[in-house]
Amino acid sequence: MPQPSPIHSTASPRSQGRAALRLAGALLLLAALPVAADLPATAAKMKQSVVAIGTYMAIRATQQQPRGTGFVVAPNHVITNAHVVPAKLDADRRETIAVYRPAAGNRTEMRPAKLIARDAEHDLALLRFEGAALPAVALGRTADIREGQWAAFTGYPLVNALGLYSATHRATVAAIAPVASPVGSGRELTPEMIKRLSAPFSVLQLDAVAYPGNSGSPLFDVETGRVIGVINSVYVKRTRESAIKEPSGISYAIPVDHVRNLMTKAGLR
Repeated sequence: MPQPSPIHSTASPRSQGRAALRLAGALLLLAALPVAADLPATAAKMKQSVVAIGTYMAIRATQQQPRGTGFVVAPNHVITNAHVVPAKLDADRRETIAVYRPAAGNRTEMRPAKLIARDAEHDLALLRFEGAALPAVALGRTADIREGQWAAFTGYPLVNALGLYSATHRATVAAIAPVASPVGSGRELTPEMIKRLSAPFSVLQLDAVAYPGNSGSPLFDVETGRVIGVINSVYVKRTRESAIKEPSGISYAIPVDHVRNLMTKAGLR
């Protein structure tokens, strides 16, 4: 019976070596690539640290009045936009700042809170709330933010109309730009723009729409889950888009380093 012929490779040892090197290089490249983040899982984790910010008054027709969003940065401490916190409370009627979050049975949990520190220049406020601690977010650094990177923000859009149901919106960091845009002439300058131009800083421009109630929402890196900014449209739009008559649909965020600075001034790490 004839014996089967042995199988021989037609490739030369040199070409086989090159192929092995290419395969090894491809495997190393795949290993170096960052693992795509699971946004639903990251958003679910972020929701545990996101709260609504507003006021509470027992003798008011509507006792609970959420005004915006905040997020936990340290035990019992929350960051939000300064304009979300009322400049004056009705002390005679025992009005208080309040932190709200969903509770079991479609109910709302209210925590009394106090203003600890305010950064009017960057429209940030640090609050301390009562009760049990909530999970704190991880903070990134402004130096690591890149134009074109994926991001997302979680908050309470249209909270007084839609209720206490947090929503997550995906966005791109479209640009890192000055808080005030240049104008054609001095006549176009508003007092708000002059104030911003005297102490300029950069903001994050986003290609997503932030709604009333989203002010104070954490903007986070999709891959790492670290917070890179604080959503802010009202404050920034008054200066950056003062010449635009119709809403632009662009949203903005205050870079995270300003959050770090406010926490440091308040004695928090």
